Amino acid sequence: MIHLFDGVRALGFGAVTAKMLMACLCGTLIGMERSSKNRPAGFRTHILTCLAAAVAVLTSLYIFLEMKLPADISRIGGQVISGLGFIGAGTIVITKRLTIKGLTTAAGLWTTGIIGLAIGSGYYELGLLGTALVLFTETVLERLSRSIKPSPEYGVELLYNEKTSLDRVLRHCKDSSMAIVNLRIHTLDEGEEAHYAAEISLRGSVKCEALLDRNHQIPGVVSAVAL
Repeated sequence: MIHLFDGVRALGFGAVTAKMLMACLCGTLIGMERSSKNRPAGFRTHILTCLAAAVAVLTSLYIFLEMKLPADISRIGGQVISGLGFIGAGTIVITKRLTIKGLTTAAGLWTTGIIGLAIGSGYYELGLLGTALVLFTETVLERLSRSIKPSPEYGVELLYNEKTSLDRVLRHCKDSSMAIVNLRIHTLDEGEEAHYAAEISLRGSVKCEALLDRNHQIPGVVSAVAL
């Protein structure tokens, strides 16, 4: 513990003011980083989230310590953590290319609320350390994440006659350490050479050509082409 904060850990007016100002500061620091990247939740959203969490835990402490009521001081804080999930969900969007954006902002918003709980309870050291680590994650580690190349993703259209053929193809994909991202199956009209068609989206290190060659050898498979 840092003894510098000992005088503002109680519930006096000065201590409460210091907690609210620090919650505002931490929310501003995290929110400004998000605003600089035009994210849906900017610095005002982060400030309000951190302030609201601080008010919630201060209210719990006041009810228990000052009013002497038999209350569970962790209950309001627990509800804050659950409620932040709904706010964060509003920042997550799915683009036209079926990619997900906003997960980092949602996680940062949720973390900011928990930092507010720590500050409101008087644990300033944890709140400041959490703020520093959030900023480190959203700035320095972002550059590292860009250097990590994801596994290539491609699609395969499979035409087959036997229902068990698709199971064999999917099993082969899993055995080849291929992740199945999406799968769509539909029945073809009568009279066609194949009875079923499946569109499979895959992600992995196996080359598409090698996978197609292996699928052609599976009984019941009429054709397998890249999308």
